[in-house]
Amino acid sequence: MELKNGAYTMQGLDLTKIAKQFGTPLYVYDADKIVSQLQALKNAFSNQKIKIKYAAKALTNLSILKLMKKHGAGVDVVSVQEAELAMKAGFEPSEILFTPNCVSFAEIVEAVDLGLMINIDNISILEQFGHKYHNKVPCCIRLNPHIMAGGNAKISTGHVDSKFGISIYQLPHILRVVKTNGIHVTGLHMHTGSDILDADVFLKIAEILFGVARDFPDLGFIDFGSGFKVGYKEGDITTNVYDVGVKMGKAFDAFCESYGRKLEMWFEPGKYLVSESGVFLVQANVVKTTPATVFVGVDSGLNHLIRPMMYDAYHEIVNISNTKGTQRVYTVVGYICETDTFGWDRKMHEVKEGDIIMMKNAGAYGFSMASNYNSRYRPAEVLVYNGRAQLIRERETMEDILRHQVEIEI
Repeated sequence: MELKNGAYTMQGLDLTKIAKQFGTPLYVYDADKIVSQLQALKNAFSNQKIKIKYAAKALTNLSILKLMKKHGAGVDVVSVQEAELAMKAGFEPSEILFTPNCVSFAEIVEAVDLGLMINIDNISILEQFGHKYHNKVPCCIRLNPHIMAGGNAKISTGHVDSKFGISIYQLPHILRVVKTNGIHVTGLHMHTGSDILDADVFLKIAEILFGVARDFPDLGFIDFGSGFKVGYKEGDITTNVYDVGVKMGKAFDAFCESYGRKLEMWFEPGKYLVSESGVFLVQANVVKTTPATVFVGVDSGLNHLIRPMMYDAYHEIVNISNTKGTQRVYTVVGYICETDTFGWDRKMHEVKEGDIIMMKNAGAYGFSMASNYNSRYRPAEVLVYNGRAQLIRERETMEDILRHQVEIEI
């Protein structure tokens, strides 16, 4: 995305014109940015046998999944439904890692029947898996390293009080279950959370996994999760993936040499691949002045972009209808009947009712966490691909709201 001649553009297309063409609120994604992020990761680990498994929960639109497939990514899913979407987008079951949490064993069986690689994160499921499949179906085991990492407690998944993964301190129990049932463990996995800045955190995870891996002689891969931090505002420090690549590569090569053969290195980026590709376009409905604050009320709310309210996430907010005017301080809020603030006390070029307001870094966990709260329609999605803005999801209608309701006689 560029600011050229006073207009914000994506692959040369004026975003205000895209907003006018498709209406607001509107998610817009840049395919070129997604591809460049994917390529950056591949380049950072070019000396390893690396597999990138896109974390589909970040953005599950079929066209985005097809783009990932076309450019050589696999996919990581957390539900059977995400797996079905991935297969509809062209992924083979063997390219899909299934990493659920707190699901029933019936869903695990369903995933096995589909042919997915199963990532097991609790001993109860591991025992049931062993009783049913023994060594007939390979699996991966997700471990909890008890490392606190990530930008927000709600997205930190590897600490001692996390529901994710099997505690590293329960390794003797894991080994007993595996040995008793003859389970074929082909992979080990850890993921500590999002927004990890330091390569040393990944190295700490690696050291733990390398230590555990020696107890599993038949491994094909080690999965280091993800958590690469992207920038949300000017001056943000981001993960240097090349630094991670160099340090992790050396450590991984040394481990493989001692292990006796070369394994695959897996990562599961979601936000890193799609966050910066996306913008969320809304229209200013009202400019409301109170004794304390000037509010810009827009035609969206936490029903469409919940991250600021749920995670205190920062999204840069820009008035793309006025890129040169006087700057004033506004609080940007939504139309939901409770507090739904997108940004507090933001300096923006003067806003008039009807202006198009852009929220940056909206590609990850924007639409995928959207809802119909207040019976509002979910927005449309557009992908800018090969210089063309193409609709990849229609805006919902009242028919969608009513589709699964069953009206009875009262």
